[in-house]
Amino acid sequence: MKRHLIAGHFGPGDQIIIPSNDDEQLTRLELVSGEKSLDHGISSALTDLNRFGVFPSEIGVDLLVVAAHVHAADTRISRAEQSQDSWTREIRLVVPVSDPDLWQAAARTLTIILDFLTGDRWTLGFRRRPERFVNITTRTATLFPAPFDEVSLFSGGLDSLIGAIDLLESGRTPLLISHAGEGATSDAQSELFGKLKQHYKGSSFDRLRVWMTFPNGLVKGVNSENTTRGRSFLFFAIGVFAASGIGSNFILRVPENGLIALNVPLDPLRLGSNSTRTTHPFYMSRWNEFLGELGIDGRVENPYWDKTKGEMTGECANDPLLKALVADSLSCSSPSKGRWKGHGIEHCGYCLPCLIRRAALDSAWGPGSDETIYTVPDLRAHPLDTQESIGKQVRSFQVAIERLRRKPELAKLLIHKPGSLCDEITRLNQLADVYMRGLNEVAQLIRDVETRPS
Repeated sequence: MKRHLIAGHFGPGDQIIIPSNDDEQLTRLELVSGEKSLDHGISSALTDLNRFGVFPSEIGVDLLVVAAHVHAADTRISRAEQSQDSWTREIRLVVPVSDPDLWQAAARTLTIILDFLTGDRWTLGFRRRPERFVNITTRTATLFPAPFDEVSLFSGGLDSLIGAIDLLESGRTPLLISHAGEGATSDAQSELFGKLKQHYKGSSFDRLRVWMTFPNGLVKGVNSENTTRGRSFLFFAIGVFAASGIGSNFILRVPENGLIALNVPLDPLRLGSNSTRTTHPFYMSRWNEFLGELGIDGRVENPYWDKTKGEMTGECANDPLLKALVADSLSCSSPSKGRWKGHGIEHCGYCLPCLIRRAALDSAWGPGSDETIYTVPDLRAHPLDTQESIGKQVRSFQVAIERLRRKPELAKLLIHKPGSLCDEITRLNQLADVYMRGLNEVAQLIRDVETRPS
């Protein structure tokens, strides 16, 4: 186990020495490709936005550079190898930014965000960009202003598809934000976006797609990590980066159903490392605090925080279009895991996101209406083995559902388990209620499903 230091540098000429401690492994993160082109998808993102007539602020660019450091550390430092408890890593970042004092003043909130999101221990430091990179963004004259009046994350999942349709049906012109990473997810994003463009031919909405990955072996002698708990930070950062060039008082929409946003552990084993917090209310609130400290005039909001996935589906503003596109959306946590059975990229049908998706579509449109192809199409065909992944999540849902059936009042306590709800005092009853309704949707899906250990 080692502590790690990721230090960003703007090209070969940026030779500043970043002191490392005796127990730290230093990794130099190169941020520039060629003479002055920012690497890791940042220059391409700037070019695409400029083509749209969108010119992000320097602080917006800083945020994407910070996110590159976070994403590199999160995906290229193995938890199993580099932590004492097989989960918690100790990571220090030193990031070159446009205004180090401003960023250092916001460092405490940023540390809270990253610690909460990933379960690691982060230490943050900032230094000034080299002179050649003092100004990265350039505003050029355009004949027409950017048409966008909304910014919304677009992951390729069902919730983000509903979010996009609802905006377009309301007459808004959103800029959709995608992170291109894993191949199946990227394909789903492109397929859905293409069909939305075809349907809404009269709209000027568009999409920013940022491809950011790092090579295996970036951190010398250390294997990569596949849990990617920090990916949400990158996704939000791309959205704010783009929105900073659209106008003041923007809202970055993060479409996510209330059950997943809360992500209450189904059983004690899902605490800590097994409980993701990508859109948890505490995380969202800290982001808004963080943006205020950076002087960024905007907010992140989840417009569906009080809706179950089934309610989102049933209330979508264009039901026929959603039905036509739903099979192209991708909800599965590991869509390639069916390959060992000879299947292609498809939904497994039994992971947590798949179960919530199946339950939602049944709830909204009735059993038998879901045309998604699942590796396990029938959960009742035979008993599911709780010692294998095929049965673990179903059994966990059964335990959680039975617990609340016996003591419904527990819902108001259980919603606090994933993280603090100190910012949600006036909404606690609504949060408990959406948690109950979400579990009830899944209860209908898995009723009479048999689970047992092999």
